[in-house]
Amino acid sequence: MQDKSSTLTPEILEIVQNKGTEIPGSGKYCVIKQDGSYLCRCCGLSLFSSETKFDSGTGWPSFDSSCSKNVMQVPDADQKRTEIVCARCYAHLGHIFKGENFTSKNERYCVNSLSLDLVKDHNVQDTQEAIFAGGCFWGVDYLLAKIPGVLKVEVGYIGGHVANPAYKMICQGDTGHLEASRIIFDPQKTNFEKIAKSFFEIHDPTQKNGQGPDIGPQYQSAIFYLDAQQRDTALGLIEILKSKGLDVATQVLKATIFWPAEDYHQAYYETKETEPYCHAYTKRF
Repeated sequence: MQDKSSTLTPEILEIVQNKGTEIPGSGKYCVIKQDGSYLCRCCGLSLFSSETKFDSGTGWPSFDSSCSKNVMQVPDADQKRTEIVCARCYAHLGHIFKGENFTSKNERYCVNSLSLDLVKDHNVQDTQEAIFAGGCFWGVDYLLAKIPGVLKVEVGYIGGHVANPAYKMICQGDTGHLEASRIIFDPQKTNFEKIAKSFFEIHDPTQKNGQGPDIGPQYQSAIFYLDAQQRDTALGLIEILKSKGLDVATQVLKATIFWPAEDYHQAYYETKETEPYCHAYTKRF
């Protein structure tokens, strides 16, 4: 199990660690109807299927069943409600309510959106995560999302010293953040090494001042590792590239808070139905 706690925003930590509750209607998964699986935001375990989701009108995502044994029920200290947590990492998800007659199962798993990730796969059981920065995140998103086994790419900002950064702030180049892509993948179909190799082949890892025509510190190349295995794999791949004569500029850094970018940046090229202008494939391995 990966420890992703260092990458979670304060808003997420308030939910999953401090057992907070989102404002009703504020969560991004309240009304969404996309097919797939809902994962634990902290450890990537599959928790709920979209097939069990229903609109309860309460202001929180609601499900009438969970994935077998992956959601644990724990009585609240006051014995008035029953908390639900991830059975593996114990992240707080929300509460379960019974006897409301919303569905024939007569149960409602009331869940905070910030405790979840949604991926377009009904069958995934478990996932892992990786974070890459390689210039404009539109192109990295577009190309890495095409790798078989990659379930989701979310673009955002990482590595800086300013909380809640916005795109206009990043463009000034003085917050310390890099444009990055958070990759969720199925370890039964791919692995970190394969994705990292692809990362090195879709951008120029030797460029020090940006990527292609995009110049600035926010466009630098970096891999933000979540565990020692990812760190060692990344460093090993860099040594292979150096042995081939490449002066690799890619930094290998411990992952810090990943701040999701604005909605209009997500799946940018897919939405615009265009292709990257500064990223292209070059075989290096």
